[in-house]
Amino acid sequence: MNALNNFEINILNQIQLFRNPYLDTFFSKITIFGDLAILWIVIAIIFYNTKEFKFTAKTMFVTMIWSTLICNLILKNIFLRTRPFVVNQNINLISLPPFDTSFPSGHTFFSFASVTCIFMCTKSKFLKIFTLVFAILISFSRIYLYFHYPSDVIFGALIGIIVAYVNVKYMIKREKNLKN
Repeated sequence: MNALNNFEINILNQIQLFRNPYLDTFFSKITIFGDLAILWIVIAIIFYNTKEFKFTAKTMFVTMIWSTLICNLILKNIFLRTRPFVVNQNINLISLPPFDTSFPSGHTFFSFASVTCIFMCTKSKFLKIFTLVFAILISFSRIYLYFHYPSDVIFGALIGIIVAYVNVKYMIKREKNLKN
């Protein structure tokens, strides 16, 4: 195991010192909202059915397609990083473990890509804060549950933000060109 993995395993182990039944239940349930990007798909569907948020929904759907390609089909297959619970088999998992590779965190990637679309396309402070809090909680749940290294989550967030930013800028430009 390399130095980075050792460092990150130590961080994960320190977080495990705070485990208790309440947090175990809370983070086990929160992480489900990120499964298959379900929360973000539901939000996008709701948005799509409104006049005010239809463009936001379109950017979210296109960003999710790009996110699937970049995160799940390309990056996870390039890096093939072993999950921390495989490296440290002494950990007692409290949820069913994921079966794919660790880097980057797909839950985090989709969450921050979706939140970036919402931040760039809406004016609602409530929606921005609500979705950002959910994205942070979903992302932290992946570390708490010992499913991802901290760097998987950090890079998942950064790459998700970049993918969404580029996509939203492109779609805004495309929308302006269609109106002209």
